[in-house]
Amino acid sequence: MLLGFDIGGTKSTVVIGKEGLDGGIEIIDKELMPTNLPVGPMIELLLVTAENLLFKNSTSADQFDGIGISCGGPLNSKKGLILSPPNLPGWDNIPIVELINNRFKIKPLLQNDANACAVAEWKYGAGKGYNSLIFLTFGTGMGAGLILDGKLYSGISNLAGEVGHIRLSDMGPVGFGKAGSFEGYCSGGGIAQLAQIKALEKLQMGVKLSFCSGFEDLPKITAKSVAEAAKNGDEVALNVYKICAEYLGKALAIFIDILNPEIIILGSIYERARPLLEPILLDVIQREALADSKDACLIVPAGLSENIGNIAALSLALISKESR
Repeated sequence: MLLGFDIGGTKSTVVIGKEGLDGGIEIIDKELMPTNLPVGPMIELLLVTAENLLFKNSTSADQFDGIGISCGGPLNSKKGLILSPPNLPGWDNIPIVELINNRFKIKPLLQNDANACAVAEWKYGAGKGYNSLIFLTFGTGMGAGLILDGKLYSGISNLAGEVGHIRLSDMGPVGFGKAGSFEGYCSGGGIAQLAQIKALEKLQMGVKLSFCSGFEDLPKITAKSVAEAAKNGDEVALNVYKICAEYLGKALAIFIDILNPEIIILGSIYERARPLLEPILLDVIQREALADSKDACLIVPAGLSENIGNIAALSLALISKESR
């Protein structure tokens, strides 16, 4: 049996599973919850939820082979610490591995969500059979997991792949504590910020918008509501996703030139808004990336779809089992 914790800036999941007969991972049960409590109560909720899942499924902690924790970075997996992720305010130097180990008497394996998802996609999803791939979370935040020459690359400080921190323009939406960053332009929070800016411009000029009826609705704008408006032909919403796609294309062209991967896998938002993003980002890559590197690289949505976070956490649990 495997236990996984997928801790995200918007929502978190506790999941239990096992190795499938086909060599994959089978989800047995899971519990989803918003990540909307202060860090102490939130961690306690995660632990209690795990205990409840064990009871519900007539099992106990001593039957688990491994525990995995997937969490937005930055973090230090070697020391078991969560290090102030921008999308988890208050989660500063949290010894999450120690806390879970104290409760269940099994030492978990901690990795940032991008690395965990990269491993999951590499072993069980769209990246299966490839040796060099980049996985981009493209959800609440933006991070990358790197599989290079058949190995997860974490960097000397365990911080490789924090691509959301890269500045793509001098000014722009704020992401990862930096205006104009990759995460600012290409994440759920960034898209919402960009849409708020564009909506404010139009509202001040007396223009009506389908996804924002007035100034009081500006804080309610989300990447999802803008995508729905764009799919219905709203010009402002379409322009927001055009800008996002252009910056996504610029960043991917840089990654293609530097790392020359076989495949780039895009999570979450890309799958849901692919028709709005793909034609534009591919056009940018066509202009910006080296021809031979571009032609050798596929760009696809995550194969594990909405289950990717759960499989990622359980993948870490399986790795922790194998390493003991």
